[in-house]
Amino acid sequence: MAEQDLRWRGEFENEELNALHAEAFGHRVLPIDWVGQVGVHSLGWVTAREDVNLLGFVNVAWDGGVHAFLLDTMVAKTHRRAGLGARLVAVAEAEARAAGCEWLHVDFDDELRSFYFGACGFTPAPAGVIALPTRR
Repeated sequence: MAEQDLRWRGEFENEELNALHAEAFGHRVLPIDWVGQVGVHSLGWVTAREDVNLLGFVNVAWDGGVHAFLLDTMVAKTHRRAGLGARLVAVAEAEARAAGCEWLHVDFDDELRSFYFGACGFTPAPAGVIALPTRR
């Protein structure tokens, strides 16, 4: 395996991120304008590349103050369970801290508990959520 290059606010194309998102979350490829979305709504993001291939990504949204939020952590299937996801999160954590954030939040499905609590160092915290399904 070649060396992986992780970059804060690394460049990417919508098409390659849409393909990675579809693979990571098990859906068809959608025409999302990621470049536009993260440019407006995010503190930053981390890309992981091997040569020219986009292998990983995590978005760091924020409230403009002291709270940052991890969204859309994804790693290509060919590179999972090798530490790349934890490395993406570590860069996101360091950059959020450097920006003056005091908290880094994440929510996740139960099967990812060992990843976020073990590999990434998050701790459980009380939280609440309201599901907002689309009404027809």
